[in-house]
Amino acid sequence: MYIRRTQIRSSATGEHYTTYRLVCSERLGGKVRQRTLLNLGRHFAVDPEYWPVLCQRIDELLSGQQVLLAVELPAAVERQAQRIAAQLLARAAQQPASTPASGGDLQTVDADSMALVRPRTVGVESLGLWAMQQLDFSGLLRDLGFSGPQQAAALGSIIGRMAQPGSELATWQWLQERSGLGELLDVDYEAMTLESLYRVSDRLHTSRAVIERVLFERVSDLFGFSATVTLFDLTNTFFEGAAQGNAKAKRGRSKEKRSDCPLVTLGLVLDGSGFVRRSEVFAGNVSEATTLAGMLEGLQAPRGALVVMDRGIATAPNIQWLRDQGYGYLVVSRERQRQFDPERAVCLHNQAGEAIHLEKQIAGDEVLLYCHSEARAAKERAIDARFAERFEAGLNKIAAGLQQKGRIKRLDKVWERIGRLKEKSRGVAQHYRIEVSADASGKQAVALSFRREPLPGTQATHPGVYCLRSSQTDWDEAQLWRTYILLTDLEAVFRSLKSELGLRPIYHRTTKRTEGHLFITVLAYQFVQILRRSLGAQGIGGSWNSLRKALAGQVRVTAVFRQPEGRALHIRKATRPEGLHRQICQALNITEQPGGVYKTRH
Repeated sequence: MYIRRTQIRSSATGEHYTTYRLVCSERLGGKVRQRTLLNLGRHFAVDPEYWPVLCQRIDELLSGQQVLLAVELPAAVERQAQRIAAQLLARAAQQPASTPASGGDLQTVDADSMALVRPRTVGVESLGLWAMQQLDFSGLLRDLGFSGPQQAAALGSIIGRMAQPGSELATWQWLQERSGLGELLDVDYEAMTLESLYRVSDRLHTSRAVIERVLFERVSDLFGFSATVTLFDLTNTFFEGAAQGNAKAKRGRSKEKRSDCPLVTLGLVLDGSGFVRRSEVFAGNVSEATTLAGMLEGLQAPRGALVVMDRGIATAPNIQWLRDQGYGYLVVSRERQRQFDPERAVCLHNQAGEAIHLEKQIAGDEVLLYCHSEARAAKERAIDARFAERFEAGLNKIAAGLQQKGRIKRLDKVWERIGRLKEKSRGVAQHYRIEVSADASGKQAVALSFRREPLPGTQATHPGVYCLRSSQTDWDEAQLWRTYILLTDLEAVFRSLKSELGLRPIYHRTTKRTEGHLFITVLAYQFVQILRRSLGAQGIGGSWNSLRKALAGQVRVTAVFRQPEGRALHIRKATRPEGLHRQICQALNITEQPGGVYKTRH
């Protein structure tokens, strides 16, 4: 076995190039002929001085021998040996259509010689491919002009984000070193370059509008729902580094408390079922209220479709725009005054069993729904008490200082200290009447007193109360409230994107690469949502993190045995799923042996 360098001329372009092949010599009759075992390609990167020991190492792996090389191979050469040996075994393997329960392929082996090698994960990968097959995602990419290698890179990027969230570099390393996705797709990811993932990220984002539209149409057909409710919200995430080459990387208010970093904003339009209809990337300092029209235009939502959004976007101009375009709306009112009459309220319970009291009022062509949650009230009372205690402690400290030598007593400076306390009080200060007594000169403070006087119609007097406003005047209290609660599902989407699917942080410097990274995360979420919805219909729930942990334990591994005649028997198969993983396979009718079983004797 040796490596041969060969000059090839392209019949299409006339170009001459060099390719590398792994060949062996074999005697046929009275002649010695060379037989190509594997085409190593044009970009075979092993230095020629390591070719002899590389071939010797490949032969050791195939024959199941212990390492006999006196020289220690560099890690890159060892990886190439493992990769080439695995490809040769896969090509020589026989895969039976089915394995009999008994009386099957009986072999005599030395049990003490068993070695388990080349473990590769296939649990999440097989489910990710199943979700993609439900929407014929590969066919969509093919229709968009993606070549075979580009389709493989796209599937690897998206499933990598589902299984091992991280950057494109992290995904590339995962595909090369830990994942068995290549075996399931018959793709050599170990030969794929990192630049291939970057380029396919650009290509996916270029086709974003078409991909989102077609996927949502296919999802609607798959699950049989109609687009009647539209959810809209934004979130932001931060960059590692200055991101100076990215025009959208701006400083702003971070929802993750990372205002020390440049930010970028992701806007999502979802259907009430939780699937993404459209995504858009905005500058990190964008005003939420300015994004609505641009995101909803072109969606072709049916006339009267309901748009649900939070108070940050529900400005008067935006609501008027929705009216002009024929949309309905359901939003959190920006009105600050709180009111609630428990005598006129109806009661229902949320999924946690907590009581929610709802008071409905008609105001012209709108309906106002005043909602009271005892759980929310307890939380707001606790927050109010914490800041009130801190505010009063600050006032008492100022008052005590007026009786101590060397402390601030000038009247204007005392009021400045009170003003700083008010700024940090989170609105608690408005409920206090503060009086400062001055001496005869009117310049020195001599005493400070305060008393709490809660303002009516505020959180202090109506904790746990919020108001919804909507154009759906014919809906009852329960329908209005339960539809609005869908918006909390959108918050769960953002949490999933960030914590489960690698949305943050962003390492890219350019706008194009940043948007590609975010779009891959959105696509990963779409296929996760298909899995969760399909499993939910079978009574299997849980977060994606919990499902992913159950799937992560399944690997494909090769068992190598020595046989009495000196040959090596290689058997490659996946480990048997257990517990929740097995339930998932049965619920979705997915094979418990992804990749099948391969047997080779060498």
